[in-house]
Amino acid sequence: MRRLTFGMNTSVDGYIAAPGGDLGWSAPSDELFQWWSDRVGATGLALYGRRLWEMMSSHWPTADQQPGATPAAIEYAERWRAMPKVVFSSTLTAVDWNARLFTGDAVGEIARLKSGDGGTMDIASATLAAAAMRAGLIDEYVIVAHPVLVGGGTPFFTALDDWVDLRLTETRTFPGGVVLTRYETRR
Repeated sequence: MRRLTFGMNTSVDGYIAAPGGDLGWSAPSDELFQWWSDRVGATGLALYGRRLWEMMSSHWPTADQQPGATPAAIEYAERWRAMPKVVFSSTLTAVDWNARLFTGDAVGEIARLKSGDGGTMDIASATLAAAAMRAGLIDEYVIVAHPVLVGGGTPFFTALDDWVDLRLTETRTFPGGVVLTRYETRR
């Protein structure tokens, strides 16, 4: 059985995007960017929702070919293109960059993928993660909290019907006061 992880940059007040989708507050240090790049390199399968897919696929497929691309950006772009991806959307008609499109029942497909063999699966979408959280499918939460309060926007966590007990597995501090915490779901 595969392991399912949900991890994103968050504000201290728990949002992954400020109102209007603003992500300007979450610019990573070089050390944090490398951590995310290593994570992408180790991901067996990434699960994307439409909005984040559109944002990522508009930049990373050619980021390494842009003037002034840093070695870190080049490495990330190569890893991102190589990483297998499933994009969940009812409105897209095609995807590219080592991805396949899924238009049916997202929770059912995530459960099916999780029951198979392969490396860790990462959810890269708040809406998709919310459905997986409510279904009890997430094994690990990775919260990368930036020292900012945005006051609203897209929350990392969704409303749940029951408690989810967690066990702290790691903490780490990055430059700029960014704090990573990893939690496993207790089953």
